[in-house]
Amino acid sequence: MIIKTSNEIMKMRDAGLILWDVHQTAKIVVRDGVTTGEIDKAVEKRISELGALPLFKGVPGKVPFPACACISVNEEVVHGIPSGRKIRSGDIVSIDIGVKYNGFCADSAVTIPVGDVPDSKMALLKVTEDSLRMAISMIKPCVNWNTIADVIQKKIESEGYSIVRELVGHGIGREMWEDPQIPNYLVRKERSFTLKKGATLAIEPMVNMGKKEIKVLKDHWTIIAKDGKPSAHFEHTVAVTENGPFVLTCGPAGEGWAMPDNAVFKI
Repeated sequence: MIIKTSNEIMKMRDAGLILWDVHQTAKIVVRDGVTTGEIDKAVEKRISELGALPLFKGVPGKVPFPACACISVNEEVVHGIPSGRKIRSGDIVSIDIGVKYNGFCADSAVTIPVGDVPDSKMALLKVTEDSLRMAISMIKPCVNWNTIADVIQKKIESEGYSIVRELVGHGIGREMWEDPQIPNYLVRKERSFTLKKGATLAIEPMVNMGKKEIKVLKDHWTIIAKDGKPSAHFEHTVAVTENGPFVLTCGPAGEGWAMPDNAVFKI
């Protein structure tokens, strides 16, 4: 766990505000008939206009990730590669974006309903967003992560949904991926950790409507629910402060998905 100074956290907030702006651009573009590739082009253009760098483009793998945004539709859990696929009314579209600005990173994701979305999908979105809100609300120094993970897991599973096990949140700062790994479910005591003032975390529950099992498609990136049922993903970058959670990727007035009542907006 890499502890950040107040100045470093505010630099991450600058990156988070840029990322919020980029998400608003994506939200405007997402509609019935638009392709996921068109959404990514709008994201890339806005990141460049704001003077930031995309975190995801070129990430190493069997093939480097080719886009600025991970855009995952319906049964796609995460890491969807933007393409000529058209969004349709009734779809749910997860948009995960990361940026780097002045040497610091921010990472956030939201799942957007498009047009006339079935109640079952809307319920999935609600439980996923609610679980992130509950987790963020518990962020403060000296709390063991397993205490928070237990709340996330019970919330999701008590309502009949499944938590993806192979994919977890992560520390974040000068690099997109820093220690520790941040699971959305209980782990062995030795794998958990205690929150410290100045820690910065990317918290991101990924929730399946059906079973928890996933598989990777032949493009080497797109991860889907193995049973083909819908999945949702919400994420924020959050700093641990003495006064509570400082959500670094919300809007300038504290607006955004999964925002708890006890969120703070300064160090």
